[in-house]
Amino acid sequence: LLSLAIGIVAGLRSMPAPAAVAWAASLGILHLEGTRLGFLGHPVTAWILTAMAVGELVADKLPGTPSRTMVGPFAWRLLTGGLSGAAVGVAAGSWIGGLVAGMVGAVIGTFGGHAFRARLAAAFHRDLPAALIEDVIAVGGTLLIVLAMR
Repeated sequence: LLSLAIGIVAGLRSMPAPAAVAWAASLGILHLEGTRLGFLGHPVTAWILTAMAVGELVADKLPGTPSRTMVGPFAWRLLTGGLSGAAVGVAAGSWIGGLVAGMVGAVIGTFGGHAFRARLAAAFHRDLPAALIEDVIAVGGTLLIVLAMR
């Protein structure tokens, strides 16, 4: 379930999910050492992914940012959701199950988040408040998922 949840977050915003997984691994909450995903536990990885997450939160508000449902952004969400889900799955003994759950979650988060934001934007008659609410859900969701891993 945590792999599915982290995938949903990746569908909302692609980078907070891997950043949260990297922080959980570097802080010893998620044990990835000795696995192919061990690189996520390096503190430098956590900082780089955090910088990318912050950049994404800013870039998402720019008018030229492509829709998350376009092929490139959607594929990136599948990748980050799958990677994050696999990392969470490693801790549960099933990285393949985590990978699949993370990718399924990314699909749910991508299309569900797109529809949710569109409805919020219509209600506010502006996109920015809807985008900021979605940011809070994505970042808050990652924090809750990391806390649940403890």
